[in-house]
Amino acid sequence: MAMKMLTEQDIYLFREGTHAALYRQMGCHLLPDGGAHFAVWAPNAREVSLVGDWNGWRRGADALHPRWDHSGIWEGT
Repeated sequence: MAMKMLTEQDIYLFREGTHAALYRQMGCHLLPDGGAHFAVWAPNAREVSLVGDWNGWRRGADALHPRWDHSGIWEGT
């Protein structure tokens, strides 16, 4: 994973339910270099990956990685 858009403060506010601008970090965000950053909340998932035309709809080809802080958030670039 090249970058983490969610800071420790974001995770703290997310956990207490008071993050007023979580939409700025969660979901899909296009990057200036042409890539994209993804972040989703999937607390019970064993694995999360992105599938689409760009990877032949192959599960696991573009895997997201769980945050080390056990927030249930998975991220990837």
